[in-house]
Amino acid sequence: QVQLVESGGGLVQPGGSLRLSCAISGVTPAYYAVGWFRQTPGKEREWISCLTSSDGYAAYAESVKGRFALSGDHGRNAVHLQMDSLRPEDTGNYFCAVDPIPVGSRCFGLSPRGMDFWGEGTLVTVSS
Repeated sequence: QVQLVESGGGLVQPGGSLRLSCAISGVTPAYYAVGWFRQTPGKEREWISCLTSSDGYAAYAESVKGRFALSGDHGRNAVHLQMDSLRPEDTGNYFCAVDPIPVGSRCFGLSPRGMDFWGEGTLVTVSS
């Protein structure tokens, strides 16, 4: 019974910051990727960032590079997404998802279709 729960969303002004968290429980593979995705109404979820549990490698989409930062907390089974310099176009529902991956592989440009487990999302609104 895998469970993912996102938290930390809210309403912020442009230029502000938010810290999203994804609590993970019930994951059985030794190695997996944790991905963050963003979705706006009427559009497919887009990949934002991901972290691999094997070596802590983090990757970011071009739209958030330099502004967002991922960190993992294995002891607490959680990953965190620090979002700085937020822009109105960052508005959306943010989801975390987990996908088991082979040892030695690294995540990048994940497709939502490839993720096995999803949280319910947390809403981020950037507006003045």
